[in-house]
Amino acid sequence: MFKKIPLHLQIVIALILGTIFGIFFANNEKLLVIEYLKNGKTITKSVENWKNITFDFGDLENVNSEKINIKEFNSKSQNKIIKYFASLETEQKQKLRLSIITNSTAYQLVEVVAIKKKKTLPNYFAPIGNIFIRLLSFISIPLVLASLIVGAASLDDIKKIGKIGGRTFVFFMFTTLIAIIIGLGLANLIQPGNRFSGDAKSQLLSNVDNVSSKITAAKEMNIDLVDFVVNIIPKNPLSAMTSGDMLQIVFFAVMFGITLTMIDKKVAKPVIDFFDGMSQTMIKMIDIIMLIAPFGVFALISNTISDFGFDILQTLIWYCFVVVLGLFLHTVIVYGALVKFWGKMSPWVFFKAMRTAQAVGFSSSSSAATLPVTFDCVENKLGVKKDFSSFVLPLGATINMDGTALYQGVATIFIAQVYGMDLNFAQQITIVLTAVLASIGTAPVPGVGLIMLVMILQSVNVPAEGIALILGVDRILDMLRTITNVTGDAAVTVAIAGPEGRDDNFHHKAVFEG
Repeated sequence: MFKKIPLHLQIVIALILGTIFGIFFANNEKLLVIEYLKNGKTITKSVENWKNITFDFGDLENVNSEKINIKEFNSKSQNKIIKYFASLETEQKQKLRLSIITNSTAYQLVEVVAIKKKKTLPNYFAPIGNIFIRLLSFISIPLVLASLIVGAASLDDIKKIGKIGGRTFVFFMFTTLIAIIIGLGLANLIQPGNRFSGDAKSQLLSNVDNVSSKITAAKEMNIDLVDFVVNIIPKNPLSAMTSGDMLQIVFFAVMFGITLTMIDKKVAKPVIDFFDGMSQTMIKMIDIIMLIAPFGVFALISNTISDFGFDILQTLIWYCFVVVLGLFLHTVIVYGALVKFWGKMSPWVFFKAMRTAQAVGFSSSSSAATLPVTFDCVENKLGVKKDFSSFVLPLGATINMDGTALYQGVATIFIAQVYGMDLNFAQQITIVLTAVLASIGTAPVPGVGLIMLVMILQSVNVPAEGIALILGVDRILDMLRTITNVTGDAAVTVAIAGPEGRDDNFHHKAVFEG
């Protein structure tokens, strides 16, 4: 019975059930589990309903020879307490005296070795979701490599490769530009930051301790156009593959495929056949992996909802509304128009065929991990020929981040509004240009958009610490913007291929299959 349900419906059901399950077994924000040593034995203590928790380091000095006094947290700081303890050095933990004040008592703990949340039932299912993501991720790089090599080699003519590659790049840059303009336009029109209370701002900015690593990472990245272009070329292709540097992998694969068209066809054919076989094997693996997709999706979403909760949405409802509205408009209107007028395909047929990829993109928050499923939807349900899909889709998963770019535009305006900053036209143009460039270099993995956002904030002199305002809802919005990223990859592929780049029976497949 279960097997007769189409895969995309299985995933939707898993999402709904996982959400309900996560809400029902939500994390208790008033409970901490603290492990400490006593007489050489590890003692586990549950702390509930604390009023105040203080980290006291005595006379310990930091690296600047300044005295570290105390760090206090109130009753609404569960996540901050856990993250702050995790950030401490070994010497700090050895000197630490943890003072806890609850409704009924006060006491101190020393030799604390761990501070964490109490595990909820969804947390025990999390490994299933992680296995699902790892299975998708481990085939993404060999699939990108093999598909791009075969795709570039199958185009035969270098002029044809250049033409398709140029059109692909222009389409991706155009849709990214439109996405940022939509985000900035909605943020300026609705002004979510001006609907933000002072108390909410103070509460969310207390997350500033948790953003230092992202600010540091952003400062280490330098958006220099010349360096950016130079670094696309790998010194060692194998090193690029092991480190997952997708831009370098794409460059190597395209160069390899182009060169295959220049040598004797008898010599090139077995090489192309090898990588074609490799690509087909990866695609077959997708069919096997997708058997556990509903269970993986259920585990992922229930664990996320259990840890995340919905309380923070009440505070950031206007910000979330603007981001979601922008993603919806861009996905439906811009991609719908792209598919209809350039791809000569019914948007209804397109979106119906992309449901499975969108569901996997939502649950995984990674367009790279979703790439194998996107291939399946575009080739087997939309009928796009491999000549186009194998070339355009891997490029899209690497450089096309429309959802991320839109979110970064909204977030920048939102944070500026909260800080009372009025960004002028020139500054907003700077946001557009920086976000377009940043979207090309954004890795197709969860959470990296925040680091790129810091770079955009710094480009217009908005305090980078402002990302603390949006940290609480970033995971959910990351899942939503991945839907846009994945859909955009497919929409541009359909537009580039056009009717001549599709099988004649694509309409039957798209309408009647799953």
